[in-house]
Amino acid sequence: MLTVFGLDGIGEITAGDDLGAIIAKVAAGHLENGDILLVTSKIVSKAEGRILRAADREQAITDETVRVVARRDYPGGVTRIVENRLGLVMAAAGVDASNTPDGTILLLPLDPDRSARQLRTALREWLGVEVGVIITDTVGRPWREGQTDIAIGAAGIRVVDDLRGQTDASGRLLMVTAAAVADELAAAGDLVKGKTSGRPVAVARGMAHFVTEEDGPGARALVRNAERDMFRLGSDEAFAAGFAAGRAAGAAAE
Repeated sequence: MLTVFGLDGIGEITAGDDLGAIIAKVAAGHLENGDILLVTSKIVSKAEGRILRAADREQAITDETVRVVARRDYPGGVTRIVENRLGLVMAAAGVDASNTPDGTILLLPLDPDRSARQLRTALREWLGVEVGVIITDTVGRPWREGQTDIAIGAAGIRVVDDLRGQTDASGRLLMVTAAAVADELAAAGDLVKGKTSGRPVAVARGMAHFVTEEDGPGARALVRNAERDMFRLGSDEAFAAGFAAGRAAGAAAE
């Protein structure tokens, strides 16, 4: 049975803080072997000093952007959906101004999988427990209202439960079923962490069969490569690209 509960007492995190030691202190007596720690990326970013002045937000988004997926202008600003340097497609490249001191913004961790590995090692050293670690962040989703948390970093957990080749309860062969376990756990953790509770860390218990001895490939394994992405561009961007290609083909035929 899956149980998810929050860890209280983390407090405000600042650049240079030993996040592993801080989490270990509040988790002592609460963590068991096989648990999965769900850690909001904001406190990882704060500890790693990934903080900038709010006035630099638009430039920060540009700097973090690898590819513009869609752009929409509105009175007073613009929304950019982009692929960032981690391969994640997000609004504003994941640059965020919530739950950070006034006048500042936060960038995502430089390498969330590495951050997850470091936290896992720290918890093993401090508490002697073998756990999985997931670094989470909030995203919107195509075709769906609202936001949910996903895994952007992971260590010691099988991030996908690939059931292809097995049979369902009716004996039918499963051809495409591969559950995004790390994302599902990230979303479950957000239900108890919340955005306004000051509780940035949760624990999932009952999923020990997904915890692995090795750190594993991390959440990067969840990023779909461009060749398999059927929705690589926003509608306006796709139309513009198709129109440009058509004009180029017509010019070449003249």
